[in-house]
Amino acid sequence: MPTIPRSRRADAPARPTWTLVLAGLGLFMAALDNLVVATALPVLKAQFHASLASLEWTVNAYVLSFACLLMTGTALGDRFGRRRIYALGIAIFTAASAAAALAPSVGALIIARVAQGAGAALVFPLTLTLISEAFPEEKRGGAIGVWAGIGGLAVAGGPVVGGAVINAADWHWIFWLNVPIGLAVVPLSLSRLRESFGPRPKLDVIGVALAAVAAFGLTWGMVRAGAIGWGSVEVFAPMLAGAAVGIVFIAWERRTSSPVLHLGLFRSPGFVGANVATLLMQASTFGSMFMMTQYLQLALRHSPLMTGVWLLPWTGAPMLIMPLAGRFAGRYGERGFMIAGLALQALGLGWVAAIAAPGMSYPEFGIALAVAGLGISLVFPVVANVVLGSVPPEEAGVASGTNSTMRELGGVFGVAVLAAVFSGPHVYRSPHAFVGGLQSALWVGAGLSALAIIAALTTPARVSCDHLAETTTAALQPA
Repeated sequence: MPTIPRSRRADAPARPTWTLVLAGLGLFMAALDNLVVATALPVLKAQFHASLASLEWTVNAYVLSFACLLMTGTALGDRFGRRRIYALGIAIFTAASAAAALAPSVGALIIARVAQGAGAALVFPLTLTLISEAFPEEKRGGAIGVWAGIGGLAVAGGPVVGGAVINAADWHWIFWLNVPIGLAVVPLSLSRLRESFGPRPKLDVIGVALAAVAAFGLTWGMVRAGAIGWGSVEVFAPMLAGAAVGIVFIAWERRTSSPVLHLGLFRSPGFVGANVATLLMQASTFGSMFMMTQYLQLALRHSPLMTGVWLLPWTGAPMLIMPLAGRFAGRYGERGFMIAGLALQALGLGWVAAIAAPGMSYPEFGIALAVAGLGISLVFPVVANVVLGSVPPEEAGVASGTNSTMRELGGVFGVAVLAAVFSGPHVYRSPHAFVGGLQSALWVGAGLSALAIIAALTTPARVSCDHLAETTTAALQPA
């Protein structure tokens, strides 16, 4: 195994228990806010008279900001101190949560969500780095398992927590909940976490800016397409501009000495296939979630809490199945698990599309979602194995960050694409009209999962266990 340089430490001791608790709280808040707002969409639509495009941006503002800045969180921590940047990220996230809770309009809420995503982008990657730094190697695996469990709990609980809070109070409190936690975590992080630094490469500010502009242009065009149609200059102009800036971004990354995206990784077919499958899978999942939370409340007339409960077979399945999937995939081969999982997700979403109706009963809906939940549970841990197993150990951290960015961008584009398919002048006028748009959108969501199977076919049938163990160790080791 190559020698991994240890990070420079400014103080001691490590305080592993404090680190796990504080990093876990940051992870939980950042992951929870990815989904917690989903059950609030119908309430926000009613209170602010929000358009479909505004609802999209309420979700996408957070995810897009998160995705575009995610790769910088670790770099800033390495340069300025991981404890310091982690506390800064929590502070930004907390202040933005308060701003979201106080938002007087949907526009103000969207701006606050951008700031929330920026704070989360500083917090999320450093949670794992801080834990890896604090625990000795023989205990690190257990700590990482707790970290993964916290993330899974946040994903499973997002719609339920959001629904319960809205039922008990109102939508403002899904954001107020973050404030006391953040106010406690910031000073405790500064006093209880050990400071450490990593290598200090030049920050690729231009690359980050170009990537953000490209992603924003493409997303803006797709969101506008739902309102005014694909033939409008307001749609294809920003999309063309976004694509052009994307080309400039790639050219810049080829020539800069410290790229935010290491293009050399994309020479590996397995790495490319796993990342494309990740993007399409997340587009299918996040876009379908955006539609179904509204369907359950607007067409089936369920409360926000019941909406979260009805979605549990889908959102909660990964907590139960992912650990087993990761273990058995290593024994029987990752590619087969990816293909099976993507097929099950496509089957589950297609099943919901086929049976959706204004008076649909829970058993059939729940079984269909359980099939989709089994699918994503098989894919997510296996994709991580393939990504890490397709690159040299010294590139593991960058490869993992790239895959996380692709996952978030997939969510952004999924919401935009499925909402564009769903949209129409009358879709919100009656449950029957809503169901018609929903079915079209979910068929597209199922199609995205099916399309991801093609990408999965390009990945290796099995990742070398020795290589994966070495690469995973490098990915978790502080730089």
